[in-house]
Amino acid sequence: MPNFQLHPQLQKDCFVIGKFELCQVLLVNDSQFPWFILVPQRNEIREIYQLETADQITLIRESSYLAEKLAVIFNADKLNVAAIGNVVPQLHLHHVVRYQTDKAWSAPIWGKFAAIPYTEQQRNQILARLTPLELLH
Repeated sequence: MPNFQLHPQLQKDCFVIGKFELCQVLLVNDSQFPWFILVPQRNEIREIYQLETADQITLIRESSYLAEKLAVIFNADKLNVAAIGNVVPQLHLHHVVRYQTDKAWSAPIWGKFAAIPYTEQQRNQILARLTPLELLH
């Protein structure tokens, strides 16, 4: 969508790493957790029900695909998927790989710890692991 605008907070906190048919795929700049976000490329949408029916179906399909691939690629114990939107009103779905050994287990990660940004090398390593996702750039 040529006129799509990503929310400034997402621009500040994330790297755009690719896109699917509907959604941009973001990597949250926090090396403590493999944490990705899908953002439907539709302006002025806050909730899933506000999307057209076809976009709702596409969003769920893309989210399920991403969740499955992340669970396999990162050997996750659990994958947290959430659309919270209390801070960033633009519709976005978090996909967080969780391990029983992570520092927040078994609590939610939201607002628990200050972010630790990726080094360039760490970011490149994460991106290299995502090759099976076949993200369009």
